Amino acid sequence: MMKWIPVVLALFLTACSSSDQKTYYQLPVLSSTATTGSAMSSGAVQRHLWVERVSVADYLAGSGLVYQTNDVQYTLTQNNLWASPLDQQLQQALVTYLRRDLPGSLVSTQAANTDEQDVLNVNVTGFHGRYDGIVVVSGSWSLTRNGQVIQRDFTLNLKQKEDGYDALVRTLAAGWQQEASQIAMQIR
Repeated sequence: MMKWIPVVLALFLTACSSSDQKTYYQLPVLSSTATTGSAMSSGAVQRHLWVERVSVADYLAGSGLVYQTNDVQYTLTQNNLWASPLDQQLQQALVTYLRRDLPGSLVSTQAANTDEQDVLNVNVTGFHGRYDGIVVVSGSWSLTRNGQVIQRDFTLNLKQKEDGYDALVRTLAAGWQQEASQIAMQIR
């Protein structure tokens, strides 16, 4: 009977140590100075930009962060979760960055009551960490302006400087900020 006590104790300790504690992440909105852009003249808004939608690929639409474990396998984390839907976080951050980088433009998630409105849609196909320490931010965007459509693809591969999900989320946020600045430069 005594020989089973260490086994039962080991099983008990293993059960106690395996935690299902969940950690929730929100993309930080990074602060930096605005890129060079046109200044507002006499306080008048020059252009309306409606960020209609930021959509994410199906595998990114779940609540868990995504990690690519090899060239063909992806893991959706069970305990490291987005605090709010990823598409909403990306849209809110994009609007914040575009407001900063496009002075003189009214950037909103709501349609304006004007025909002089640009409409931006973004589709994010990659927003994850990778087994080799690279963070991927990829997708495409389209801008409708005066009846014409401009479309661009984007792919950013950033080196994650530290291990862990905190560093992954910070690197993803830096990549999204970088892409938002690129979008602003191209749609001015």
